[in-house]
Amino acid sequence: MSTRTLEIRGNSVLPAPVVPESVAPERAPGRLRALADARRGLAPLLLFCLGASCLSAGCVSIPARRYAMDDLSVSGNEELSDAEIEEHIATRPSPKFLGLFRGIIYDYEVFDRYVLERDLQRIERYYRARGFYWPRVRAGRVFESGPRQVKVEILVEEGPETTVGRVDVFGLERVPEDIARDAREEAESTASVGDRFEEEEFELAAQELENVLTDNGYAYAKVRRAADVDIHRNVASVGYWVEPGPLSRLGTVQIEGLGSIPESQVRRTLDLTPGEPYSRSELESAQRALLDLGVFSSVSVQPRLEEDDGQPRDVVPIDVQLTRSRFRSVRLGAGLQVDSQRSDVHLIAGWEDRNFLGGLRMLQVELQPGGVIWPTRLPDIESPERILPQARLRVDFRQPSFLEARTAGVVRTEAGLAPVLLSSRRERDAPILGYRDLRASMGLERSLFWKLNGSLSHNLQVSDPFTYVGELDADLGTAVVSYPELFLRIDARNDRLEPTSGWYASSSLQVAGVGGDARDVKLQPEVRGYVPLGHGLTFSARGTLGFLLAENYGDTVEENAFTDKVSSPRAAWVRDTQLLYLRGFFGGGPGSNRGYALREIGPHGAVPFYNPGQTDEARGDCDVTQSATGELPASCKLPLGGFSLWEASMELRFPITGPLRGATFVDMGDVSPYELRLRWNRPHLSAGVGLRYSTPVGPVRFDVGYRIPGLQAPANNDERDPDELFGLPIAISIGIGEPF
Repeated sequence: MSTRTLEIRGNSVLPAPVVPESVAPERAPGRLRALADARRGLAPLLLFCLGASCLSAGCVSIPARRYAMDDLSVSGNEELSDAEIEEHIATRPSPKFLGLFRGIIYDYEVFDRYVLERDLQRIERYYRARGFYWPRVRAGRVFESGPRQVKVEILVEEGPETTVGRVDVFGLERVPEDIARDAREEAESTASVGDRFEEEEFELAAQELENVLTDNGYAYAKVRRAADVDIHRNVASVGYWVEPGPLSRLGTVQIEGLGSIPESQVRRTLDLTPGEPYSRSELESAQRALLDLGVFSSVSVQPRLEEDDGQPRDVVPIDVQLTRSRFRSVRLGAGLQVDSQRSDVHLIAGWEDRNFLGGLRMLQVELQPGGVIWPTRLPDIESPERILPQARLRVDFRQPSFLEARTAGVVRTEAGLAPVLLSSRRERDAPILGYRDLRASMGLERSLFWKLNGSLSHNLQVSDPFTYVGELDADLGTAVVSYPELFLRIDARNDRLEPTSGWYASSSLQVAGVGGDARDVKLQPEVRGYVPLGHGLTFSARGTLGFLLAENYGDTVEENAFTDKVSSPRAAWVRDTQLLYLRGFFGGGPGSNRGYALREIGPHGAVPFYNPGQTDEARGDCDVTQSATGELPASCKLPLGGFSLWEASMELRFPITGPLRGATFVDMGDVSPYELRLRWNRPHLSAGVGLRYSTPVGPVRFDVGYRIPGLQAPANNDERDPDELFGLPIAISIGIGEPF
């Protein structure tokens, strides 16, 4: 490597740029040539093969008489991260295909000394915006790192930070004391004395001041702001001048863009009554309520602020602009699932009407017929012997403005049948169990405030067992579960299908026992977060807890899992196991811990009535009392379900090319056979990589998870050894949609 260096503010030994400024004015990002070809009809698979065939020769060359960017580093920065600084400049290293190879698929980033010089100025300006008024970006040093390749090092001296010395708010004496107090607290909490003075927080405090006033009737409220920065003492004095204007009331509501949609229903959903006090938050709530109807692609609810003779009017008309989406749609598709337990194929057919019988009622119908190809599955692909039919029919109905303007009535029904497959091991003469399920739900949904939505419903599930092959266990009967559920959700993500920023939180509370066979309380909160890191990278994380307090079942689980013995009468054992399948927690699988197959994490034991993976307990093969060793064979240990769950996942998502993206992830968690007892010493840690291919219905996902040795469940525990694929401690999952 050459030791020749260049101070960017001096004479350059590198050639002058030949790319016109009109082509790359501030920033010259590498273009995806293969993506352009794909848009002209080239299949993604062909792109991948083309890239693979060019690994040695290189598909993209460095332009003549130019130098490619090999690496970029920032040193001397302590308060601001490298990624944050690099996000605000145009100079950047050439991208790597699959994170390994340059010059494949992606164009090289070309070094431009003039762009770099402007970047040094941008960095100083960004530091001042973040509260550092004495930054020095001393140099952009350039090193030759290879044939026609350079790396750039930017040297930074941050200097001292400027803090907020005082915050003054003027003009609030003209509003009631309680409103003035709330406004002052909002401003002082956002731009707090002693905190670093940052332009974004400075502007946000003014906006928060204005929001408090506009939420309390002051539609014409304006806030001016100014800051006096003493650059010698590094202290900023912040001031806000409030002009509240007159108290205002809602005026007439004018709606445009209705088309054939009944105006009365829209007005009822808006719930904006002329003469009521003006509130900006109420306008935002009305806008969300219209969007929740599902019949508008865009909704705008804005005040028309008018003046008479230069004076604001105390009556504010409201303009509502609507863009209608299609009322009816049809969905058709197909799916395939292959894992260590099953291989199934299915079709998907759906129909949706968002103005069913008028009145903006929504009706959705979805049919999913299919079959399990038995016993074909991973890793030993056996020849198919039979098709096990499975099907699901779901019907959803939503009545807007039910009981009151912002509340919707919802009815959901679902009927289906499917085999119950819990093991990768099987015996050819064993019965194959299936269930016919009928589920019904009736309740209310409402947008509460901001992005918080809630629903309260009563749910009924009826599960009737049958066998595809063999005889049904005499002690196994129909199970009925009836429970009310309260579900709360805050969705602050920028995109529901492929989020890259924001957060999501939810909580479900179920209380079973209003009729039915089960009496229990089930609680499961969950939180997710998404942080953009620049250059197309997204860090995402998820955590959830689950607690099940069962009153009249579950007594046999601990005994079964740890001792392989059950002292309870057989009928009680069967009932216990069946209800826990319907109500208990399980871990592992595509949406859980991806190093394990579905339901592999959690208590395992003998199941008296099941399954394709072993013979019936009544035949003695899985009856510990008939075992010569006093222990169950490993093939007889099946997932039982648990009472306490914790799970956590972290994932780094990165672009590859066009619609193809990659991910690296870490998953962990445990399911315990005890109530209110989380076992943190059993992390079941797995790590892996995945691919995602974007489609209109969400990304098609392929993940491979590897179980980290030494960080699984302790030996001699309540679980059985998880399955291996191709002799390795891995699991493969394929699905549609991000895991979280």
